[in-house]
Amino acid sequence: MPPFANELIIREIVSFVEKARASGSFLTRWHEPLVGFADASDALFGRLREWTGTAHFLPHDLLPGARSVTAYFLPFEKGVSLSNRAGKYPSSQWARAYIETNALITSLNAHLTGILRRYGISTAEIPPTRNFDHQSLVSLWSHRHVAYIAGLGTFGANNMLITERGCCGRLGSLVITAECKPSSGPGYELCLSKNGGSCLACVRKCPSGALQEHSFDRRRCYSILMKNAGLYEKLGLADVCGKCLCNVPCSHTNPAGERALSQRPDE
Repeated sequence: MPPFANELIIREIVSFVEKARASGSFLTRWHEPLVGFADASDALFGRLREWTGTAHFLPHDLLPGARSVTAYFLPFEKGVSLSNRAGKYPSSQWARAYIETNALITSLNAHLTGILRRYGISTAEIPPTRNFDHQSLVSLWSHRHVAYIAGLGTFGANNMLITERGCCGRLGSLVITAECKPSSGPGYELCLSKNGGSCLACVRKCPSGALQEHSFDRRRCYSILMKNAGLYEKLGLADVCGKCLCNVPCSHTNPAGERALSQRPDE
């Protein structure tokens, strides 16, 4: 088992995305990935079922002998979100980015599995989407919550994970038997509304009314996603919306960064 598992995984993820960009196989463009790590025995994994209200998988359910979980965020370039900022329905560019990035994540996880196997490291790959309970509409393995535990960001008022590169992008994760050094979280809320502000731009952007300041109607949101899926059938299953992510302060940045810095005591 290599002592440099963190560095190896980060290098492979960044390199894989760079090669995907250069290959010409994708119209979508991404910024450099963000990568985080968590101990598979972190106590926060024990709270996943409490947070989601379902029998959420734990790392050891997916992979006996699991020691770490790596999560990564593939941030979209701004053109993707700008295409989706107006109108009631998702743009074709946003739909394509969803489909292409899911395909990229699937390929990336397979690549990482092959690389890590050379070092005697086993993995459990999790699909980037549609790994949810169809009754409760809650994920059995939430990449967002796993990425939170791995220190990649905090949740916005729209329940999306806000990272240092915002929330417009896609998340992937992998359970592994290698011991990785856990990442530290930001230590403060990245969402302006949760950091003493009154933003709630995401709530105002929701076209269905499913997202409210203190509530979220999961079934209303899902019904809109299913209706939208028929708009771009030639691209694949694009059950998307994304309006609450686009053209808001946290689309591509950490909007609370300066506020948080000003709140920290001088060292």
